[in-house]
Amino acid sequence: MSSGEKMEAKSKKAGASRLCFLCNLRRPVLKRPKTLQQICRECFYEVFEEEIHQVIVQNRLFKSGERVAIGASGGKDSTVLAYVLSELNRRHNYGLDLFLLSIDEGITGYRDDSLETVKRNEVQYGLPLQIVSYKDLYGWTMDDIVKMIGLKNNCTFCGVFRRQALDRGATLLKVDKLVTGHNADDIAETVLLNILRGDIARLSRCTSITTGEDGPIPRCKPFKYTYEKEIVMYAYFKKLDYFSTECIYSPNAYRGFAREFIKDLERIRPRAILDIIKSGEDFRIATTTKMPEQGTCERCGYISSQKWCKACVLLEGLNRGLPKMGIGRPRGVNGDHKMEIKKPGSVAKSIESKQCGSLDF
Repeated sequence: MSSGEKMEAKSKKAGASRLCFLCNLRRPVLKRPKTLQQICRECFYEVFEEEIHQVIVQNRLFKSGERVAIGASGGKDSTVLAYVLSELNRRHNYGLDLFLLSIDEGITGYRDDSLETVKRNEVQYGLPLQIVSYKDLYGWTMDDIVKMIGLKNNCTFCGVFRRQALDRGATLLKVDKLVTGHNADDIAETVLLNILRGDIARLSRCTSITTGEDGPIPRCKPFKYTYEKEIVMYAYFKKLDYFSTECIYSPNAYRGFAREFIKDLERIRPRAILDIIKSGEDFRIATTTKMPEQGTCERCGYISSQKWCKACVLLEGLNRGLPKMGIGRPRGVNGDHKMEIKKPGSVAKSIESKQCGSLDF
């Protein structure tokens, strides 16, 4: 082969290598973080949506006729989830009634703006929207709480209150399941956090794709194996309308340290995220380990492994002017020193009929 022929063959090979790895027809626009394949935009849409569809089908997340609430914050994860789930529901005839469920924590300059995005999504996707606020449920906004406690433990209050608020909102909508936009990065972070905290109970369930099956409303995570970077790229290429500002009260959140560690690992070995999730799935707890027993909060009727749920403990501390009362171990409720409690005259009712803080102490 002459030198000219060699150069021509080399040029053709180089040109071929710049085509999409999957279709070999179009130029690639991205390298998938999960597989490192260089693919075109059209193929990216197809594999992204198909992978989520397979997760839904293989894990039997839904049944035809179910009412499903999508936890919608206006951020990239929940916006992409709402869009993709709506598309898959139509394309594959899941037969689901979908709703958007948003929580207004009362964070001025953050949540009020993101809720405007969710309201636009309601119109764009044709999905009914339900908004539940901390102020209505608990009598406090996160702005009020931060003024009292500062920025050190505020994420503890918000996380506990938000989880219960989602369940209460889902109950108002009378849905069968609640889906959230937790992605692979989030779950890997949670595995690490639970190991660092020594939280055996949460470690045993944090990688489950469906949780809360013994509670009022099961929660599903269709994005369990979906990388955050791919969600961002999908939202960008599809030009989806989402809110991208981080919470103004979370710069010092403990989870942030785990997030940075995960990002460092991903740069070295992209599959590290899936490997951590797999490790979490493979953890086995000794049968001799005593696990918390699921019960019902005597105060509000919400699920709890203690006499009072964490939300009620935190709320009582706020109302008494002792915001740190509920931080750490639940002392003062089931701990070393006792508090006088006027017990309700009847067995705790359903979470629809009671609100946190509705009983006298």
